[in-house]
Amino acid sequence: MSASDRVGTTGALIALVLVAAFFLFEFVARILPSLAIDQIASDFGLSNARFGTLSSVFFWVYAPMQLVVGALLDRFGAKRLVFPACAICALGVLLFGVADAPMLATIGRFLTGLGASFAFVSALFVVTHQFPAERFAMLSGVVNMVGMIGAAIGAVVLTDMMVTTGWRIAFVATGAIGLLIAALMVVFVPGVAPATREASAPPLVSGFASIFRNRRLWIIALCGALYYMPINVFGGLWGQSDLMQDHGLSQVSAEFAVSMVFWGMALGSVVAGIVADRSGRPRVIIVSNACLAAICFGFAIYSATSSVALLSAALFLGGAFSGAQILTFAMAKEGAEATETGKIIAFVNMIGIASAVIFQPLIGEMLDQSSGNYRIALSLVPACLVLSACLMWVGVKSNGPKAVKKP
Repeated sequence: MSASDRVGTTGALIALVLVAAFFLFEFVARILPSLAIDQIASDFGLSNARFGTLSSVFFWVYAPMQLVVGALLDRFGAKRLVFPACAICALGVLLFGVADAPMLATIGRFLTGLGASFAFVSALFVVTHQFPAERFAMLSGVVNMVGMIGAAIGAVVLTDMMVTTGWRIAFVATGAIGLLIAALMVVFVPGVAPATREASAPPLVSGFASIFRNRRLWIIALCGALYYMPINVFGGLWGQSDLMQDHGLSQVSAEFAVSMVFWGMALGSVVAGIVADRSGRPRVIIVSNACLAAICFGFAIYSATSSVALLSAALFLGGAFSGAQILTFAMAKEGAEATETGKIIAFVNMIGIASAVIFQPLIGEMLDQSSGNYRIALSLVPACLVLSACLMWVGVKSNGPKAVKKP
């Protein structure tokens, strides 16, 4: 869907709903292994470090694919890409669910990440090209909200399913839902006749040199990566185990508390987008909210409480303050040309997701080396949030010049 591919309000809304549903599905697929760490690790005979590596395979392909995804979207639009991407993601989940060896599970996780790499960027691409520019921060927050709410509900429902029926059935059921979403995309995502497309599409590899040379864009992307780290690491993998071991919660109660991270981020993303659109001060919102999120996650990690209500409240607030991370995308694309927005959004998302490649297995290794001490291993969570705030405050002085300068 290029800038000229405007198919009306109804078509734009249908496209946005379905790509948001794809993002919801891929986020659930992303966190699925975290819902049954002990069971999966036991079935495949994996240590914490090796399990963290298996989970992070998703991000090994997801992160570098972002640059390819951005270029493909700028070249071809979302219509031709989202169906096969969603189908590949769903097939990867199915393969993981039926795998009888770690290698097959690794291939399934790889395919899941490959397909999922198109979801979030495609959703923001639709927002960029089908809706007014002044609504980008708010609508991108809505997209993030959909994904977080889906993850929050899905995590609790699937955890309960795993407890009663086993983790494999939950994976297969999730994969089947992904295939259904892919089928709906074929039928309902509006297309545009080739004749109405722009006469000259941007070259597939254009724009990357200026992106990689842009210091401000790198700083914003690194801030986003550090800011998003708790979602990928605590919410996406190790949080449930921490709450079970250090706080004495049951598997279902622990996942309920962790799901509050996603409920909070759902609300925080939209609120941060609305406030940023009205105030024009995303930098201040990011810095203040990252510090507050560090306090909330720090309480959940270091306190000795076993109260589900108290832990859920702290994690909800941590997620809500983390919602301002979505503003890094708005800051990054500010002033950029329409033909470059797909690449810019993809670049920022790539750096943000790459943090999981580092931190998921790193924390697993720290757990192995510290005899399962979650307070030591998860100390990286509040540390990354504080570092993100400092880097944004010092490194990005203002909304400043265009995100990408042409050579």
